[in-house]
Amino acid sequence: MKIFIDADGCPVVDVTVDIAKKLNIETIIVKNHAHHISSDYATVITVDLSRDSADYYIVNHLSAGDVVITHDYGLSAMVLSTNAHVVNQNGFIIDQYNIDQLLNQRHFSQEMRRKHKIYTHSKKRKPMQNTQYIEILTTLLNKLTSL
Repeated sequence: MKIFIDADGCPVVDVTVDIAKKLNIETIIVKNHAHHISSDYATVITVDLSRDSADYYIVNHLSAGDVVITHDYGLSAMVLSTNAHVVNQNGFIIDQYNIDQLLNQRHFSQEMRRKHKIYTHSKKRKPMQNTQYIEILTTLLNKLTSL
């Protein structure tokens, strides 16, 4: 099992690497040229700036049972089709039971932006979100490594 982090705009890269290091799980951080990320533990892969380059890299290199950290529902759907696991930056596990609803929500939001120029702004990240993320990711990884 490996952990792939869709690192462009991801606030939990360092926390994820710390957890992976404690559990001795190989970790791959995938980012584009616009971001500077380094790690003494994880492998850092830099892809080009084109849209979805990081997503395609991840999908083409993961295996069933791997874990992907992303907030991208399109990437999540592709990951789930390979029987890998998805966790978003808030510790929400994305699976076959909720992906359709999330994709529909994404489509609706895109339509609102396109047709009505309605934009929502993300709220500032709260410490509780990091705590929840750490608990859920750690529980999932412990479960997967004990299988």
